Amino acid sequence: MLEQAVILAGGRGSRLKELTQKTPKPLLPVGGRPFLEHLLWNIQRHGIHRFLFLVSYKAEQIREYFGDGSRWGVEIEYSMETVPAGTGGALKHALDKLEDLFILFNGDTIFDFNYLDLALWLEKQRASAAVALREVEDAGRYGAVAVLGRKVRDFAEKGRAGPGLVNGGVYVLRKETVRELPQGFTSLERGFLPRLAEQGLLLGQTYEGFFLDIGLPETLREANELIPRWRRKPAVFFDRDGVLNVDKGYVHRPEQITWVEGAPEAVKEMNDRGWLVFVVTNQSGVARGYYSEEDVGRLHRWMNEELKRRGAHIDAFYYCPHHPEVGRGIYRRQCLCRKPAPGLLQRALAEWPVDGERSLLIGDTPADVAAARAAGIRGLLFPGGNLREFMRQVCGVERP
Repeated sequence: MLEQAVILAGGRGSRLKELTQKTPKPLLPVGGRPFLEHLLWNIQRHGIHRFLFLVSYKAEQIREYFGDGSRWGVEIEYSMETVPAGTGGALKHALDKLEDLFILFNGDTIFDFNYLDLALWLEKQRASAAVALREVEDAGRYGAVAVLGRKVRDFAEKGRAGPGLVNGGVYVLRKETVRELPQGFTSLERGFLPRLAEQGLLLGQTYEGFFLDIGLPETLREANELIPRWRRKPAVFFDRDGVLNVDKGYVHRPEQITWVEGAPEAVKEMNDRGWLVFVVTNQSGVARGYYSEEDVGRLHRWMNEELKRRGAHIDAFYYCPHHPEVGRGIYRRQCLCRKPAPGLLQRALAEWPVDGERSLLIGDTPADVAAARAAGIRGLLFPGGNLREFMRQVCGVERP
């Protein structure tokens, strides 16, 4: 299962000229923070928490800013090139730090799609290398990619104008594939990947998400306007018991979980659409002393791991442990987070860049809908049955 993200962050950014004389390209400010921080945010919300930064040019600045990653709730390691070795050489140099399966990103590009889907697809095909492709109006700047079925057949040189598929700068690779890289200076894009394609070993999957690289002064300027707009996403808030899993009463252990029909698939399809996905759930079993907050956290982590195996993820779980009448100790109180109060949703809206007007809540009780209304979000009652089919009906109208 995919657990590690590797980011190419060592280039000089020569096309940006004076902008990168004192600052490495991944640290150039975009929308009030370094570009690389936007990329890290988008990766880690997929449940990927181990990072490896491949650094070289002004590496100390990147290390100083990101440190060990704890500020973002992730673990960051670094692989430092002593001599510039190209993108392929940097990856080969980091071989001992690579996990058996990992996802690789260009550090100057954001391509927003469901990264877990690409990894799941590669594993289903029993392949060793896959690249995410993006259709653009003018492939001439990037170089078009030719595909035949699932396989990449050829990488064209830059300059051929017109619409086409391009390399999106996101790859899922196996460590065994990296072992085949030659020692010394090597380019992934101009050497190794075309060679894999010639051998029929490189798969390509097309996605439609937001795509931007900051390799030119004009695209860097555009990024300051586009990136903040891109981060603001619609969200779906799922109640947990009775919507995602069968409500058996005070569920708090993995063996008690039975997914509602179509629930994992519904989560994945919302991930695929580019929506944020949250769980907001009352857990009065904590207040009643049936289980602890630690039990709730363990169960939610388990649920996300199970979803990851299916190419899906929950961006964040929010729960209320209180009850106003039967709670014990600190948990017996009238709070602002127990639905129908809107506190859980308000917390998510404060912590994430949510477009509330395009968001919705799916619950199975009137209290859920009331909480959504109080938070200014559309609320819908799930009538039971197949959750994926229900969400398809809803999003047929409310498509982002």
